[in-house]
Amino acid sequence: MAARVLAAPRRLKPFNRLQVILQHLAWEQDPETFLIIIKGTGEKAFCAGGDVRAIANAGRAGDRLTRDYFREEYTLNNAVGTCKKPYVALIDGITMGGGVGLSVHGHFRVATEKTVFAMPETAIGLFPDVGGGYFLPRLSGKLGYFLALTGFRLKGRDVLKAGIATHFVESAKLPDLEKDLIALKSPSKENIAALLNSYHMQTKIDQEKEFVLDEHMEMINRYSEISSILLVRKPEGKSRNIVSQISVFSANSMEEIVRKLKQDGSPFAMKQLETLNKMSPTSLKLTLRQVREGASLSLQDVFTMEYRLSQACMKGHDFYEGVRAVLIDKDQSPRWKPAALEEVSDEFVDNCFKPLGSDDLKL
Repeated sequence: MAARVLAAPRRLKPFNRLQVILQHLAWEQDPETFLIIIKGTGEKAFCAGGDVRAIANAGRAGDRLTRDYFREEYTLNNAVGTCKKPYVALIDGITMGGGVGLSVHGHFRVATEKTVFAMPETAIGLFPDVGGGYFLPRLSGKLGYFLALTGFRLKGRDVLKAGIATHFVESAKLPDLEKDLIALKSPSKENIAALLNSYHMQTKIDQEKEFVLDEHMEMINRYSEISSILLVRKPEGKSRNIVSQISVFSANSMEEIVRKLKQDGSPFAMKQLETLNKMSPTSLKLTLRQVREGASLSLQDVFTMEYRLSQACMKGHDFYEGVRAVLIDKDQSPRWKPAALEEVSDEFVDNCFKPLGSDDLKL
């Protein structure tokens, strides 16, 4: 019996993405493989995401890569999410976009003090895909909605506290952890969890540090539906006032979220408003609906939904403009079309979610 170690590419390029899928599927079916470990190949990143430049170039040329890339990527993400063998992702370093898809749906996600997690897609005219519509709305309260819309970066132990990582281990200890995982004589999920727990308990880095968003979570939760988690934590006698406050501040649209941030007026609220004003209005509206609908969908249905959204974005304007402004010219001044939230109609958003018939993703 053997443990298999998969090296995550720093960037998921068209050629290496398919290689990762084939290798993963081979190990899943191999009776001699008892454990799959995935880790980064460099010092700075676990996996920083997909090669969006290549996708943008393909889209401009009318190449079928814009279809194949997302189809294969979501197939890989689903393989991770349905893997029956223990799957351990050592997310040491930058973990964004496609790197999140390689890790977050697995059984165990080990963060370190070097981990940087983000879903920054709304800044390039896309949406937090790779199953973001599944795992983000399932985070505590409305944290996932906030991360999806703003692209806020979580670092180190905060990735664990947010519920994205399952364990936190010092980066320098990962080689020892990997050796101990491979050496397990009885590699059940329970024994793997016990080993990870032992390393986790020994890691004291930032142990007493508060979650970076702790003082803002009540405000974040206010800008959406009532959070039962928030209410449960309030002492009896205060919950009635909290319900009233949240009801007044409930937000059912991006326009309302923006309006309530302006009303709040706190430095944190104004900082988030500044961030949202830089994002693609179309992406923000697609993302808000994506995470809301994804909250009640299966992982497979989320990937089907996200494939439809990906193809809508490939036919639009903002993805290509976002890639130009952020990654090519780097002027950080995208000219979004439409340029305002109010100009993105409900009818347009509805059309982006419509089935694609025979072109729909099949898992």
